[in-house]
Amino acid sequence: MFMAVVFGAIAVSFPMQGAKAQLPPAAVAPPIISQDDVLQTRRYALRAGDDETSLTLFAPQNGRRSGAAVIIAPGGGYVGLAANLEGRQVADWFAARGVTAFVLKYRFGAGHPLPQPIEDGERAVRYVRANALALGVDPDRIGLMGFSAGGHLAAMTVSLSDAGDPAAADAVERVSSRPDFLVLAYPWLEATTLNAEGGSEYCRFARMARLECNPQDYAAYTPLPGVVAKAPATFIYHTTDDALVPVDGSVALYFASAAAGNDVEMHLFAHGSHGSGLGGADPALGLWPQALDNWLRARGYFNKKSPATP
Repeated sequence: MFMAVVFGAIAVSFPMQGAKAQLPPAAVAPPIISQDDVLQTRRYALRAGDDETSLTLFAPQNGRRSGAAVIIAPGGGYVGLAANLEGRQVADWFAARGVTAFVLKYRFGAGHPLPQPIEDGERAVRYVRANALALGVDPDRIGLMGFSAGGHLAAMTVSLSDAGDPAAADAVERVSSRPDFLVLAYPWLEATTLNAEGGSEYCRFARMARLECNPQDYAAYTPLPGVVAKAPATFIYHTTDDALVPVDGSVALYFASAAAGNDVEMHLFAHGSHGSGLGGADPALGLWPQALDNWLRARGYFNKKSPATP
């Protein structure tokens, strides 16, 4: 085990496990539902005829594409979507490093309780993998990143992932929904955990938005232990004094993943408010994206896949 303390952050790494084999991509040309020729973005519907859920593509420029891809799930307490701070800005960060980035617009709010957002996370991973050839990405180098509630969605996507249904009529549903790497930023992992009074933070947020919510109906949507059993290489970032989403869930996931021998790295910063995105103007929190850069670079995601790599 390697342990280092740098600028108030604890970084602990464990060796990587072998990559899980993925099914080959289907030769499907995904339809574009909208595009911006000035900003050079494209938006794809996750399901035919439905643009309520979508993926917005941010492509690397000037031939820097590594072939790796990441799907980004912004937070918002499942009652909103912080798609700028925890979506577009993050996608630009990845694209500048050669990683093709997709911002996920998933269902939330009235009429869209769990597990609908998680189903959108699963569909997004399958969609990019099934269309990897057309999108110019490697089907076995697709990551999933989530912030806050998006972190809960990302972890649950891993927890509920499967290899796909080879007999499905929809080519997207034939491929795996398990991402090849996972990045969690101040994830709301204990959103649905019942407290001593029988309530949950998930339902507290829902009721603040005037939505009906019975905590017992959603208690099963807790990432542990499923995410540990299926976890790809995982990077976690959190602040110790996060007043909105306690760090306990991230710490529990880290220790459980480490105990299982998974490839996991966690960076804890002593101070910082929730919703810090890529760190903003905080000089300390601005270091966490550099730690993520180092982690991704060490795993080869900023480089093109070697022809000899299986």
